Amino acid sequence: MSEAAARIEEHGSPADLVLRDVFGFEGYRPGQQEIVEAMLAREDVLAIMPTGGGKSLCYQLPAIAAGGLTLVVSPLVALMEDQVSALRAAGVEAGSLTAGTPEDERERVFSAIERGALRLLYVAPERLANDRLCGFLQRLPINRLAVDEAHCISQWGHDFRPDYLRLGPLAAALGVPVGAFTATADEETRREILARLFPGRGPRRVSSSAVAVNAPTGTPSAAAKGPSRR
Repeated sequence: MSEAAARIEEHGSPADLVLRDVFGFEGYRPGQQEIVEAMLAREDVLAIMPTGGGKSLCYQLPAIAAGGLTLVVSPLVALMEDQVSALRAAGVEAGSLTAGTPEDERERVFSAIERGALRLLYVAPERLANDRLCGFLQRLPINRLAVDEAHCISQWGHDFRPDYLRLGPLAAALGVPVGAFTATADEETRREILARLFPGRGPRRVSSSAVAVNAPTGTPSAAAKGPSRR
Protein backbone atom coordinates (compact mmCIF):
# COMPACT_ATOMS: atom_id res chain seq x y z
CA MET A 1 0.00 0.00 0.00
CA SER A 2 1.36 3.44 -0.94
CA GLU A 3 1.95 6.09 1.70
CA ALA A 4 -0.91 8.19 0.24
CA ALA A 5 -3.28 5.20 0.28
CA ALA A 6 -2.33 4.41 3.85
CA ARG A 7 -3.00 7.99 4.89
CA ILE A 8 -6.43 7.94 3.23
CA GLU A 9 -7.27 4.64 4.92
CA GLU A 10 -6.23 6.01 8.31
CA HIS A 11 -7.45 9.60 8.09
CA GLY A 12 -9.84 9.71 5.12
CA SER A 13 -9.62 11.32 1.68
CA PRO A 14 -8.35 14.90 1.27
CA ALA A 15 -11.99 16.02 1.06
CA ASP A 16 -12.80 14.18 4.30
CA LEU A 17 -9.84 15.84 6.00
CA VAL A 18 -10.95 19.29 4.88
CA LEU A 19 -14.53 18.58 5.96
CA ARG A 20 -13.33 17.68 9.44
CA ASP A 21 -10.29 19.90 9.97
CA VAL A 22 -11.45 23.10 8.26
CA PHE A 23 -15.23 22.95 8.58
CA GLY A 24 -15.41 20.92 11.78
CA PHE A 25 -17.94 18.37 10.49
CA GLU A 26 -17.83 14.57 10.49
CA GLY A 27 -20.35 14.06 7.69
CA TYR A 28 -22.18 15.64 4.78
CA ARG A 29 -25.71 16.91 4.49
CA PRO A 30 -27.99 15.40 1.81
CA GLY A 31 -26.61 16.01 -1.68
CA GLN A 32 -23.35 17.61 -0.57
CA GLN A 33 -21.04 14.65 -1.06
CA GLU A 34 -22.20 13.98 -4.61
CA ILE A 35 -21.64 17.62 -5.55
CA VAL A 36 -18.23 17.79 -3.86
CA GLU A 37 -17.06 14.61 -5.57
CA ALA A 38 -18.32 15.82 -8.95
CA MET A 39 -16.54 19.14 -8.60
CA LEU A 40 -13.34 17.41 -7.49
CA ALA A 41 -13.66 15.26 -10.63
CA ARG A 42 -13.91 18.52 -12.64
CA GLU A 43 -17.49 17.90 -13.74
CA ASP A 44 -20.05 20.61 -14.47
CA VAL A 45 -22.77 20.65 -11.80
CA LEU A 46 -26.22 22.20 -11.43
CA ALA A 47 -27.21 21.95 -7.76
CA ILE A 48 -30.68 22.75 -6.46
CA MET A 49 -30.50 22.84 -2.68
CA PRO A 50 -32.69 24.47 -0.04
CA THR A 51 -31.56 27.51 1.90
CA GLY A 52 -29.60 26.13 4.81
CA GLY A 53 -28.71 22.99 2.86
CA GLY A 54 -25.01 23.84 2.67
CA LYS A 55 -24.48 25.14 -0.86
CA SER A 56 -21.36 27.15 -0.07
CA LEU A 57 -19.53 24.14 1.37
CA CYS A 58 -20.01 22.39 -1.97
CA TYR A 59 -17.70 24.81 -3.77
CA GLN A 60 -15.50 25.87 -0.86
CA LEU A 61 -14.43 22.35 0.07
CA PRO A 62 -13.28 21.32 -3.46
CA ALA A 63 -11.40 24.62 -3.77
CA ILE A 64 -9.48 23.88 -0.59
CA ALA A 65 -8.99 20.13 -1.13
CA ALA A 66 -7.88 20.34 -4.77
CA GLY A 67 -5.95 23.60 -4.55
CA GLY A 68 -5.73 26.16 -7.31
CA LEU A 69 -8.05 29.14 -7.62
CA THR A 70 -11.86 28.99 -7.65
CA LEU A 71 -13.82 32.02 -8.84
CA VAL A 72 -17.12 32.52 -7.03
CA VAL A 73 -19.76 34.91 -8.37
CA SER A 74 -22.41 35.91 -5.84
CA PRO A 75 -24.85 38.83 -5.58
CA LEU A 76 -24.95 38.62 -1.77
CA VAL A 77 -22.13 40.98 -0.83
CA ALA A 78 -22.61 40.83 2.94
CA LEU A 79 -22.68 37.03 2.89
CA MET A 80 -19.68 36.99 0.58
CA GLU A 81 -17.68 39.10 3.04
CA ASP A 82 -18.79 36.88 5.94
CA GLN A 83 -17.59 33.79 4.08
CA VAL A 84 -14.23 35.38 3.28
CA SER A 85 -13.76 36.29 6.96
CA ALA A 86 -14.69 32.78 8.09
CA LEU A 87 -12.39 31.13 5.55
CA ARG A 88 -9.48 33.32 6.62
CA ALA A 89 -10.18 32.53 10.28
CA ALA A 90 -9.91 28.85 9.33
CA GLY A 91 -6.54 29.45 7.66
CA VAL A 92 -7.80 29.48 4.06
CA GLU A 93 -6.67 32.33 1.82
CA ALA A 94 -9.76 33.93 0.29
CA GLY A 95 -10.71 37.38 -0.93
CA SER A 96 -13.43 39.39 -2.59
CA LEU A 97 -13.67 42.13 -5.20
CA THR A 98 -16.79 44.29 -5.02
CA ALA A 99 -17.54 47.92 -5.77
CA GLY A 100 -16.87 48.71 -2.11
CA THR A 101 -13.62 46.76 -1.65
CA PRO A 102 -11.06 49.12 -0.04
CA GLU A 103 -7.61 49.59 -1.56
CA ASP A 104 -5.74 47.67 1.16
CA GLU A 105 -8.04 44.68 0.68
CA ARG A 106 -7.54 44.74 -3.09
CA GLU A 107 -3.78 44.78 -2.56
CA ARG A 108 -4.05 41.78 -0.25
CA VAL A 109 -6.08 39.88 -2.84
CA PHE A 110 -3.69 40.71 -5.69
CA SER A 111 -0.69 39.75 -3.56
CA ALA A 112 -2.24 36.37 -2.71
CA ILE A 113 -2.98 35.77 -6.40
CA GLU A 114 0.61 36.57 -7.38
CA ARG A 115 1.91 34.15 -4.73
CA GLY A 116 -0.45 31.43 -5.92
CA ALA A 117 -1.93 31.30 -2.41
CA LEU A 118 -5.50 32.43 -3.08
CA ARG A 119 -8.01 29.58 -3.05
CA LEU A 120 -11.33 31.41 -3.46
CA LEU A 121 -11.93 34.75 -5.15
CA TYR A 122 -15.44 36.15 -4.70
CA VAL A 123 -16.70 38.66 -7.25
CA ALA A 124 -20.00 40.53 -7.30
CA PRO A 125 -21.85 40.16 -10.63
CA GLU A 126 -21.94 43.91 -11.33
CA ARG A 127 -18.14 43.87 -11.43
CA LEU A 128 -18.37 41.75 -14.59
CA ALA A 129 -19.52 44.85 -16.46
CA ASN A 130 -15.93 46.08 -16.14
CA ASP A 131 -14.08 44.84 -19.22
CA ARG A 132 -10.71 45.37 -17.55
CA LEU A 133 -11.70 43.12 -14.65
CA CYS A 134 -13.02 40.44 -17.01
CA GLY A 135 -9.76 40.57 -18.93
CA PHE A 136 -7.87 40.28 -15.68
CA LEU A 137 -9.94 37.27 -14.59
CA GLN A 138 -9.32 35.53 -17.90
CA ARG A 139 -5.57 35.82 -17.35
CA LEU A 140 -5.72 34.18 -13.92
CA PRO A 141 -5.05 30.45 -13.41
CA ILE A 142 -8.67 29.78 -12.44
CA ASN A 143 -9.56 26.11 -11.99
CA ARG A 144 -13.30 26.33 -11.33
CA LEU A 145 -16.20 28.75 -11.58
CA ALA A 146 -18.93 28.66 -8.94
CA VAL A 147 -22.13 30.63 -9.57
CA ASP A 148 -24.20 31.26 -6.47
CA GLU A 149 -27.88 32.22 -6.74
CA ALA A 150 -27.81 30.93 -10.32
CA HIS A 151 -31.56 31.58 -10.76
CA CYS A 152 -30.65 35.27 -11.10
CA ILE A 153 -29.68 34.47 -14.70
CA SER A 154 -33.32 33.86 -15.65
CA GLN A 155 -34.80 36.83 -17.49
CA TRP A 156 -38.28 35.70 -16.49
CA GLY A 157 -37.62 35.46 -12.77
CA HIS A 158 -38.28 38.06 -10.07
CA ASP A 159 -34.58 38.05 -9.07
CA PHE A 160 -33.18 38.57 -12.58
CA ARG A 161 -29.87 40.43 -12.65
CA PRO A 162 -28.71 41.51 -16.11
CA ASP A 163 -25.04 41.19 -15.14
CA TYR A 164 -25.57 37.44 -14.74
CA LEU A 165 -25.92 37.23 -18.53
CA ARG A 166 -22.17 37.94 -18.72
CA LEU A 167 -21.43 34.67 -16.95
CA GLY A 168 -21.96 32.47 -19.99
CA PRO A 169 -19.30 34.23 -22.10
CA LEU A 170 -16.98 34.40 -19.08
CA ALA A 171 -17.33 30.67 -18.43
CA ALA A 172 -16.63 29.93 -22.10
CA ALA A 173 -13.56 32.18 -22.04
CA LEU A 174 -12.21 30.57 -18.88
CA GLY A 175 -12.83 27.04 -20.18
CA VAL A 176 -13.19 25.58 -16.69
CA PRO A 177 -15.82 23.39 -14.98
CA VAL A 178 -18.85 25.32 -13.74
CA GLY A 179 -20.87 24.73 -10.60
CA ALA A 180 -24.24 26.51 -10.51
CA PHE A 181 -26.04 26.69 -7.18
CA THR A 182 -29.54 27.85 -6.29
CA ALA A 183 -32.38 27.17 -3.91
CA THR A 184 -35.01 28.54 -6.27
CA ALA A 185 -35.46 27.10 -9.74
CA ASP A 186 -38.61 25.84 -11.43
CA GLU A 187 -38.29 23.81 -14.61
CA GLU A 188 -38.26 26.86 -16.89
CA THR A 189 -35.56 28.51 -14.80
CA ARG A 190 -33.50 25.34 -14.83
CA ARG A 191 -33.69 25.20 -18.61
CA GLU A 192 -32.49 28.79 -18.83
CA ILE A 193 -29.61 28.14 -16.44
CA LEU A 194 -28.58 25.12 -18.54
CA ALA A 195 -28.82 27.08 -21.79
CA ARG A 196 -26.85 30.07 -20.57
CA LEU A 197 -24.20 28.47 -18.36
CA PHE A 198 -23.83 25.02 -19.95
CA PRO A 199 -24.55 25.42 -23.69
CA GLY A 200 -24.03 22.13 -25.46
CA ARG A 201 -22.98 20.43 -22.22
CA GLY A 202 -24.74 18.11 -19.82
CA PRO A 203 -23.89 19.00 -16.22
CA ARG A 204 -24.57 16.61 -13.40
CA ARG A 205 -27.85 17.64 -11.79
CA VAL A 206 -28.21 17.25 -8.05
CA SER A 207 -31.41 18.17 -6.27
CA SER A 208 -31.78 17.97 -2.51
CA SER A 209 -35.15 18.93 -1.09
CA ALA A 210 -34.49 18.21 2.55
CA VAL A 211 -31.97 19.12 5.22
CA ALA A 212 -30.94 16.35 7.57
CA VAL A 213 -32.65 16.80 10.93
CA ASN A 214 -29.54 15.86 12.92
CA ALA A 215 -27.08 17.77 10.72
CA PRO A 216 -24.88 20.46 12.28
CA THR A 217 -26.66 23.79 12.59
CA GLY A 218 -24.32 25.71 10.31
CA THR A 219 -21.94 27.07 12.92
CA PRO A 220 -18.74 25.00 12.89
CA SER A 221 -17.13 23.89 16.11
CA ALA A 222 -15.21 26.53 17.99
CA ALA A 223 -12.08 24.44 17.62
CA ALA A 224 -12.31 24.31 13.87
CA LYS A 225 -13.43 27.95 13.46
CA GLY A 226 -14.44 27.01 9.94
CA PRO A 227 -16.66 28.69 7.38
CA SER A 228 -20.44 28.65 7.48
CA ARG A 229 -22.26 25.61 6.19
CA ARG A 230 -24.83 27.65 4.30
